[in-house]
Formats: sequence, C-alpha cells, structure tokens
Amino acid sequence: MYEKNGEKYFVVDSHMHMWKAGPDNWVKGAEQYAKGWIECFHAYQSLGPKETHWTIEKFMSYTQDDLMKDVFEDGYVDVAIFQPTYLKEWYTEGFNTTEQNANLGEKHPGMFVMNTRFDPRDGDAGLEELAANVDRYGSKGVKLYTAEWNAGSRGYKLTDPAAYTFLAKAQELGIKNIHVHKGPTIWPLDKDAFDVSDVDHAATDFPELNFIVEHVGLPRIEDFCFMATQEPNVYAGLSVVIGGLMHARPQFFAKVMGELLFWVGEDKMTFGSDYGIWEPKWQIEGFVDWEFPDQPEFADFPRLGVEGKKKILGLNAAKLYDIKVPDELQLKEAEPAAQDDAKLVTQ
Repeated sequence: MYEKNGEKYFVVDSHMHMWKAGPDNWVKGAEQYAKGWIECFHAYQSLGPKETHWTIEKFMSYTQDDLMKDVFEDGYVDVAIFQPTYLKEWYTEGFNTTEQNANLGEKHPGMFVMNTRFDPRDGDAGLEELAANVDRYGSKGVKLYTAEWNAGSRGYKLTDPAAYTFLAKAQELGIKNIHVHKGPTIWPLDKDAFDVSDVDHAATDFPELNFIVEHVGLPRIEDFCFMATQEPNVYAGLSVVIGGLMHARPQFFAKVMGELLFWVGEDKMTFGSDYGIWEPKWQIEGFVDWEFPDQPEFADFPRLGVEGKKKILGLNAAKLYDIKVPDELQLKEAEPAAQDDAKLVTQ
C-alpha cells in the first residue's frame, strides 16, 4: 500500500518476474542468444533513475530476498502477478517458468498470483501442461509471447488455428485473462511478431476473455489505441510505459498516456513494474505525482486524477483477478445529490 497526501493506494503489480538468466542456465550452442537477451533487458534498465541501476551480474541472478525487499518491503506492492516467459530454446531450465515463480509464491501465501503460459506450437503436450498448471496453481491468467522461438519457428499469431484451440481450452479451464507481450523488441526476436493486429481478431472471437496487451504495442501506440477502443475486452498493460518512458522520455510518456486516456480510458489500464527490469518504488511514487506538462500539445487529453491513479495502480487488476481489496482502500462512493426542495405543483 502506498500513501501520499492522505490518499491510500492499493497496489497490484500485474506484470513482474523471477528469472534465472546466469551462464549456468544457458543452452549449449545458443549462448549468444541467452547472453544477448539478458543484456538487452539490462539495457532497458538504464531508462530508469541512475540510482536504481544494477550490475549485469545481479541482473542475471537476483535473489528471492532481493525480490521480496524490492517489490513488497520497499516497493509498496500489495499483490504481485507473476508472468512467466519460458525461452527454453536458450535457457536450459527456462528463463522464468511457472514452477520457478511458484517456488517463491508458495513461501508467501496470498502475496502472489500464479499465472502460467501456453505455446500453441506445443500441441497436445502443451494442452496437457496447461491443464496441469491450472489445476496445480489455480491460474486465472496466462502470459503469451507470440515472438518466442520454438523448434525452428520464430513466432506465431493469435489467429493461428492452433492458438484458437489453446484459447478455447484456456477458457474451458477457467482462465479469463490473456496477457500478450506486444511491445518493444528484445534481441534476437523479430519485431513483426509483436504486431497487435492478431489481438483484434482474437478479442472479437473470444468476448469472454480479457486481453491485456502488455507494453501497449509500443511503438505502435496508435494501432493499439484504435484497436482497444473498439474492443471492450482489450486492456492496456502499462509495463514499459511507466518504467521505460516516465523518467527517460517524459514528453513521449505524456503523449502515450494522453492517447491511452483519450481512447482506452482509465478503467482499462493496469500497472506493471516489469520487475526485475525496474523496481516498483520509483514508478509508483513518480506516477502518483505525475501530471501532464503545462503545454498546448497536451491540452486536449483527459486529465488523470487521484481516483484514476488508484484504478490504474491496483483496483483495475484486482477486479480482473477477483483480488479482495480492503474496504478502506476502495474508491469512495459518490455522495447522493441533495434533493430539490421544490414541490410539485398540481392544478
């Protein structure tokens, strides 16, 4: 929970990780990809305040204690949602698997939501794995990496028939939140695999699923906004938006937030720190303090007040995941308007 100026914010970090990226986990023959991937991630961390930067050695292999301190003790987070990324083409035990995340989550009941993942290229074995993970971890969401490499394939689309089979199976299993990575490219993945157009099709065909587009399709912000405004079940995941832009590119951050507020709205936006790329503490503090620059080019965007910031920092994600929010951290109900004293005049 974060408190500022007498206002209390319930915080759900809806996009964070516990990865294992040291050289001891690199697949032989694919070391250049494992090394390049984590070094690209590390370069993104430089977009945050200088005092929050880590050495590459810590970044590759931060500890469970580091995470608990950075996210919960110092970072104000009430509930964190693990989003796995397997990358077993490059990492022997996987980069950030459901099982690795659960190892920490099971030590701290109630503090984490255990999302899992699927890859439609895994076929029947993948369907069985999805069902087993939902049964074991009670997952209500999945993280999808449409650009991930798999057995010679360098990506897939949500519109692929196999992807529709998995989406239907996920819905049958009780999954309701589909987090899709659609944002900045990470080397060596292909930029085109992050295009948001396939989300448009899938969201229409699976109206009972929520599609949270992580990183809002950056740099394709216009494409995402025009798609998300017509699809009621498409949400904007603000990981990278806040961590990557608020400090390093404040003018561009204001433009992106303005477009999101105008087209998508504060009710369909969720905070994610993208830990361990960035720590949540400075992002939450900065976002609560943030206002549009007093410049003409931002004048026609909707303003974001305390209520909207509370929704984005936690209440929207809590609603998507049925997370119980303490009464004192809920939005205050609007007081009913005073009744008019005028009397009806009858003839």
